[in-house]
Amino acid sequence: MADESTIDYSVFDTSNLQVTKILIHPIKSCKGTSVQEAKYTLQGLEHDRKWCVIRADNHVVVTARQVGKIVLIHPRIVTDPSVPGGGRLEVAFPEDSGCETFSLPLNPSRDTFEKWESVDDVELWDQNDIQGHICETASGRSPSTILSEYIGYPVHLVVKGPRVRISPPTLRFPKLDTPAYFQDGYPLMLLSEESMVAVQERIRDMVGTVGISDKWAEEELKVERFRPNIVFKGAGAPFVEDVVTELRISSDKEAGADGTTGIVRLVSKCVRCLLPNVDPATGVRDAAVPYKVIMKFRRGLDPERMGLPCVGSNGIFMGEGVVKVGDWVHVRKMGFV
Repeated sequence: MADESTIDYSVFDTSNLQVTKILIHPIKSCKGTSVQEAKYTLQGLEHDRKWCVIRADNHVVVTARQVGKIVLIHPRIVTDPSVPGGGRLEVAFPEDSGCETFSLPLNPSRDTFEKWESVDDVELWDQNDIQGHICETASGRSPSTILSEYIGYPVHLVVKGPRVRISPPTLRFPKLDTPAYFQDGYPLMLLSEESMVAVQERIRDMVGTVGISDKWAEEELKVERFRPNIVFKGAGAPFVEDVVTELRISSDKEAGADGTTGIVRLVSKCVRCLLPNVDPATGVRDAAVPYKVIMKFRRGLDPERMGLPCVGSNGIFMGEGVVKVGDWVHVRKMGFV
């Protein structure tokens, strides 16, 4: 296992880190949206994983791990201050699916929640007490009916209910008390462009082995496969996110600023499953990429799951604010995440 004593911090340049991409995924496992800026709270980026699809029979969350083509569903946030809730969520499907677009209030009111059926046992990663509300539309077929037709078995679309869901503690942070929507565990995931380059290079080195097809000699591995929230660059070496424990994201190049605005604490490595093997453009799962590749050189990094690979790090915001593409990432503390 790697540890802090083995890290060569001198390979990283932490003086010129900048945000290059911000991704919001309104419905868990569905298509993400690249935005130029986003509000954030303790629960993460505004509207990120605020909705999810659950099985109708047992209320387990449905993800691209089970249904690859769910990544082709396109939820789009449409802001409109003139309407109740400040806008709507428009949900569209591939043209050849036969499923029609529907829309929902972006911020359902308390009255709306009372009208929609409550589900108090949404299950995600063995946590089965998450509260949600089954979404309904004012006219036309219900979201549940449309999504069930697309996925192939009965499901519901639920929005996170007001009851707080707390992220699980980690071995390094046993007293975490941070809220989350339907993220796998933590409100935020960060990934550097240099890390993506390192994975891409390793894929090309392994073409022709462990089932990696020849197409990967040329094909680019899109960062969207890893579903990060904030992508940044400038460290000059891969996996700087492994060794930063606290940072501040700010529009000012100078660190400055007091208080909690912009502060992110990285709390764990992001352990990976087969979901990144699903191509976000086609919904088709690759037999080897990137999972078999990262299994070769990114294991032994998470003390609780030593046999699984890690790419990116999970974080929590310490306050509220706005993050923008082009913002500076100021490293405040380093150590082994």
